[in-house]
Amino acid sequence: MEQRLNALRAGVLGANDGIVSVAAVVVGVAGATTQTGPIATAGLAAALGGAVSMALGEYVSVSSQRDSERHLVTRERRALAADPQGQVDSLARLYETRGLTPRTARAVAVEATAVDPLAAVVRARHNIDLEDVVSPWHAAFASFGSFVVGAVLPLLAILLPPPEARVPVTFAATLLALALTGAVAAGIGGGSRRHAALRVVAGGALALAVTYLVGFLLGTSGVV
Repeated sequence: MEQRLNALRAGVLGANDGIVSVAAVVVGVAGATTQTGPIATAGLAAALGGAVSMALGEYVSVSSQRDSERHLVTRERRALAADPQGQVDSLARLYETRGLTPRTARAVAVEATAVDPLAAVVRARHNIDLEDVVSPWHAAFASFGSFVVGAVLPLLAILLPPPEARVPVTFAATLLALALTGAVAAGIGGGSRRHAALRVVAGGALALAVTYLVGFLLGTSGVV
């Protein structure tokens, strides 16, 4: 269950990244030029590059986590094979440190290791569930997909309206979407939806304002 919640939270945050990063790029280019071609090219490049980057980062991160978990599981498996009773004793002491009485801790340790000692030990010591292991490929594809989904909004917002309405429409659509994703992410994590929405909206507004200003200055100065 925890893994699914983490995956859902990561998907929402990936969409959030897709929204704000691509919106910042297209608004910046729109500040420099009203031509559709450069705006579309920059937006598509930002969407594809950002999605690939997100996917690679998630793959590396989850792969490292999985390798670490595998190492811990292998170590505990060897310890159980070498001294099974010693591991039960150690688990009982662990439960004692968490507030159980010695008698109760012993009973819990014996019962927990009766069916699957390895699963009981790695869950108690390392919070690892052997039946709920994250796949790096699943995480990578989920991040790629969520980023692309988020990137679609600013691309449509900047390309569909007439040139004079592109930037205001993109600002409004982006900030509204960021408020929604911030609230959803906070809801999943049990935080304040209002505060989370305000944070991401403020950050998004700042990013859009800065990139638009830079694009506008470069465009009016003749640099681009």
